[in-house]
Amino acid sequence: MTNTTLPGGTFRLADDLELTRVGYGAMQLAGKGVFGPPADRDEAIRVLRTVVELGITHIDTSDYYGPHVTNEIIREALHPYPADLRIVTKVGARRDAKGGWPNAREPHELVEQVHGNLERLGVERLDVVNLRMGGFDAPQPGSIAPQFEALAELQQQGLINHLGVSTVTAEQLAEAQGIAPVVCVQNLYNLARREDDALVDLTAEQGIAYVPYFPLGGFSPLQSEALDTVAARLDVPRLTVALAWLLQRSPNILLIPGTSSVAHLRDNVAAAGFTLPADAVAELDAIGTGA
Repeated sequence: MTNTTLPGGTFRLADDLELTRVGYGAMQLAGKGVFGPPADRDEAIRVLRTVVELGITHIDTSDYYGPHVTNEIIREALHPYPADLRIVTKVGARRDAKGGWPNAREPHELVEQVHGNLERLGVERLDVVNLRMGGFDAPQPGSIAPQFEALAELQQQGLINHLGVSTVTAEQLAEAQGIAPVVCVQNLYNLARREDDALVDLTAEQGIAYVPYFPLGGFSPLQSEALDTVAARLDVPRLTVALAWLLQRSPNILLIPGTSSVAHLRDNVAAAGFTLPADAVAELDAIGTGA
């Protein structure tokens, strides 16, 4: 049963899809550099079981984390899955022998990745699949139709319940929506990186979840100093401030902080429950706007 006392409550992405706004990003369950096995597999399993115990119903993963490692641990720890747990995965990349992240976005590659996720997670249908486009931290121009059409076909075949997009522009989101419904957008967005402000508002208007990654990524020294000043005044860690700001920014924002430690997982959930006072929000808003 969902723990409605989690910070932010829940957000309904579709009639049959409701997620806790505080989710869990499973990337860090793999080894260093998101490559190979974890240093402590037993702790990784404890983390996932604690996720469920805390009432979190939103786990974000991908079969290229490890590769394969994260999904295999999720299956070992949680299968058969709780009825209200939803696993969101993504496709569009692979790992090379050196731990690199080359793109893998040809339609036939995406089909292979979906089947890999199904197999390693041990399910007949994936709850949500995000199409990962763009570069490491920003979208790239161009059509995403061939890729999204391939996933839409798999959805029609009953292998995917819902579709999302990652690292995309507003134009690419609209292109995808012309092919099939989109329930979530996963882009880089935080206090300092505010290029997606308009897209956050647009997705909120359309009832689409916006899932930011790298809550502390891309800060300049001055922006970091401003964040630290607010955190020190409020006597909380800087991550607490960053996560709280995101939850207060818009009701459609869902968080996916990751960790390989049970203690840090509990800290992250507690951090997201911190409420920023209005003067702090105004001060933090200026970090991204340059005001």
